[in-house]
Amino acid sequence: MPMARISLQCGKSPEHLRALADGVYRALHEAFEVPAHDRFVLIHQHQPHELSIDPDYLGGPRTADFVLVAVTAGRPRSAAVKQAFYRRLVERLAAAPGIDPEDVMVVVTTTAAEDWSFGGGRAGIGAAAQP
Repeated sequence: MPMARISLQCGKSPEHLRALADGVYRALHEAFEVPAHDRFVLIHQHQPHELSIDPDYLGGPRTADFVLVAVTAGRPRSAAVKQAFYRRLVERLAAAPGIDPEDVMVVVTTTAAEDWSFGGGRAGIGAAAQP
């Protein structure tokens, strides 16, 4: 039940954004143990002055094509699963929409099931029953 937030500089085409969202979802499904149809991908576009990113810190060089993928997951994954996801993600995004792997940063955060409600005021999957 992960949710992915993608932050990038505005100005990309709808096709680029669709390929970006598809690549993130497919990498999550293929390498991060996410079931089919569990797709929650949000795109946040920013003006250039709203992204203050070091072009060379622990990687790079980073360009104006930089994307930050922040994944909020409902359960922890092993280091091996995360590493497989990171690799698959940059492969997917390099293929389409054509983002250089050095321009892809990922942050994974985990939460408990009770931190999620998918609708109707009900706690997430596996959470204790609500009164």
